[in-house]
Amino acid sequence: MEYVKFKNGEEQLPIGKIIGVGRNYAAHAKELGNEVPDEFPLIFMKNVSGLLHSGGEIVHPNYSTELHHEVELVLVIGKEIKDADDESAEEAIYGYGVGFDMTLRDLQFSLKKKGEPWTLAKCFDGAAVISEFVTKSEYKFKGNEAISLKVNGEIRQNSTLDKMLFDSISIIKFLSSKMKLEKGDLIFTGTPEGVGKVVKGDLLEGEIENIASLKATIG
Repeated sequence: MEYVKFKNGEEQLPIGKIIGVGRNYAAHAKELGNEVPDEFPLIFMKNVSGLLHSGGEIVHPNYSTELHHEVELVLVIGKEIKDADDESAEEAIYGYGVGFDMTLRDLQFSLKKKGEPWTLAKCFDGAAVISEFVTKSEYKFKGNEAISLKVNGEIRQNSTLDKMLFDSISIIKFLSSKMKLEKGDLIFTGTPEGVGKVVKGDLLEGEIENIASLKATIG
């Protein structure tokens, strides 16, 4: 079983499901040639067995030549919730972290072209990397924190969370209208522009201002 780790040393929380939100930054949608969503971004799942914690090694799958980085705000849910309103959606958030939603872009494009699900492009060993989390009781989330990613010390992604098309509350309200959210679920909330290819030996460093940072290497 995998667990959420907290910066304050609080007891670790077992992770439930991992939900991904796609196309939640307009500039990122455009850089991949996708339409900017006018109702709600695309939703997909990631596998818990593919989870890594900060400091781990992402093994580059041998069936892809286009492994891409995507840095994201990650929410951890603290209570079971269904059909949330604004207030209950806010109450359901237990904490915040930063994550890498690793994507096999060549496979993703191939699957999209065939009209098939993205599952194999999003679910592999090391596909989800997470930092330690800060609890909501410890940090007052502003929603405009800076988010960034470096590869070998070079900034690749650099934006702010207020550029998300759908904020954390809107995401939880939508998701909980379609499925029950449970304690320990993780929600990757989408990535800003600047995604790109990484190769073996690369060092990835991600950060969200005042929340957390993480590192991972490509092996």
